[in-house]
Amino acid sequence: MRRVERVCISVPSDLLAEFDSAISKMGYPNRSKAVQDAMRALLAEWKASEGLAGEVNGAIVMIYEHRKPGLVDELLDIQHEHEDLIVATMHIHLTEEDCLEVIAVRGDASRVRALAEALKTKKGVKALKSVIL
Repeated sequence: MRRVERVCISVPSDLLAEFDSAISKMGYPNRSKAVQDAMRALLAEWKASEGLAGEVNGAIVMIYEHRKPGLVDELLDIQHEHEDLIVATMHIHLTEEDCLEVIAVRGDASRVRALAEALKTKKGVKALKSVIL
């Protein structure tokens, strides 16, 4: 039997409530199993993106908290550092707190991946999905 590690994480209460509701409807027996599956899905997505090479086209779609102090400046700085990859952007106000940004990209797969990872890891970015073709 494999060793099991116990971890402690901080999660916003609204996210946890939504997660608990979703996993209950999906039939998960507990949070641990659902989190393990989510971790495996994240790793599978990351491994698949690692296999991309050469010139690619796609879009990076993210939702972020636009009122988080300093976040918009950080996101813009990252985008300016990768301006040769960015073809166009679209910004949509979802709520008073959240914005959706769509970034059309074209360029080397590893650099597009680096751009997405730089954006995704910023505190206040709630979700990010890359669609690479």
